[in-house]
Formats: sequence, structure tokens, C-alpha cells
Amino acid sequence: MPIEEESKRFKQIREELSLTQAAFAEQLGINATTADIERGRTRIPGQVVKELLKQHHINPLWLFGESGQKYLRIGEPVMSPKVVTVDNVGQDNIVLVSAKAAAGYPHNIGDANWFENLPAFGIPLPEFRNATFRGFQVDGDSMTPVLQSDEWIVGKAVEGWEHVKSNRMYVVVTADSILVKKIQKDDKTTFVNLVSLNPEYGPIPVDRSEVREIWQVHSKLTFDMETDSTSVSLQNLHQEMKELKEEVRKLVKE
Repeated sequence: MPIEEESKRFKQIREELSLTQAAFAEQLGINATTADIERGRTRIPGQVVKELLKQHHINPLWLFGESGQKYLRIGEPVMSPKVVTVDNVGQDNIVLVSAKAAAGYPHNIGDANWFENLPAFGIPLPEFRNATFRGFQVDGDSMTPVLQSDEWIVGKAVEGWEHVKSNRMYVVVTADSILVKKIQKDDKTTFVNLVSLNPEYGPIPVDRSEVREIWQVHSKLTFDMETDSTSVSLQNLHQEMKELKEEVRKLVKE
């Protein structure tokens, strides 16, 4: 693989982590900055390859253009929040991530300054104690009828895969997206299926190593109760129509 492509992939990793060249160098144990590597002046040292695998699960074969699999799962990565903000008395805030902010969330997941610009609040109820919570705005209809687009859900931080239970609803943060889905685990593989409630959407297979944070859906905020009941009725009607069409197909075949 040409050194230019190797350097390009190295730079891509740093940019996805939203780190400066100096900060990335410090994290990887390099003197000065990563500028020479990114410009193709020097090869990536073996120690750096080791740290990329250890810290960020980067597949060395992908780094050098010999594999299409970017991440390798080494054990179970910790998925607890990278940044937590607190109020003036030291209590964890519930940071709100709007649908608009969600586009930048995965790329700023470790940037405390970015999180400080997001709205935050606290809920003085026992159900919101002794854990870290985060608010996410629902975008789209893949989880109807339970969740409607533009509603807000509050997620409870999950530290690792051993705490994830199949067929429960979670907010799943990958390197480039935020998804609200049910999770189906298969302990025989490194993949999980992210499942929508809306039958129009198929399951999405994701390797566990690609997941950076998981939040179990704890509660939701809604502002239009009539929308909920109407959506449920429409969903039932949609399902009944599908079943009717299937019965018609069977009769035609007979």
C-alpha cells in the first residue's frame, strides 16, 4: 500500500476522534505531533499501530490497506459516556441532544467544550438518581407506534455489553450515527441486530466494536397525546392491511 494512502487512513482516524495533531500524538505516545505521519514523510511506527488497536480497536490490516474491516473487537470495550457535565452543586446534568445536534454527536463524543454548548437540565425524582442520563430527540418513524418523530427520550448510560439485554430499546451511538432501536444479541458472533418497531424497516447488523456508547431508553417526553393514539390506530390498520393482502395472495394461488 502506498504511504500516501496509509497516511490518509491515519489522518481519518484522528479526525473522526475530533483530536488535534498534538493531542493525538500525546495519546499515542508520539513526540511533538502526528504531522509527519499525516503528510506521508514517515511510516506509522509499530508502537502507534499497537496503541490504535488497543485504544480504538483499529484493525492494523485495514490501516495498511489489506482488509476492509476497520475495527477489531478486543474483549468488550467500555461504552460509558466520554463526557459528563454537572450543575452548580456537582450533580450530573441530563444533556439534551436534538435531532440537529445528533449529526455532530459521534464526531464530538469526547469534546467537553462541544457538550457545554448543549442545553441541560436535572429532574429531582428518585428514578433519575445514581446513574448518568442523556436526552435524545427522536428523528423518523422507525420506532412507531411507541416513539414518534420529534419526541424526546431519556437514556440511562450502559457501561458494557454484559448489561445489554436482548429485545430492549436502546440509543446506540456508532462512529457516524445515533440510532434508537431494540437490540438482539447473539453471543456466538460479534454482531448484534438493531431492530425497528415499524415493520417497514429491516434489521441493521452492527459489529459490537463499532459501538461507542449505549443508552437504555428509560423514559420519554411527549407533547401531543392525541398523536400517540392516532399513530397506534394507523399502525394497527397498516398491519391488518398487510395481513389482508397476504390472504388475498393465498386465495389467488389456490
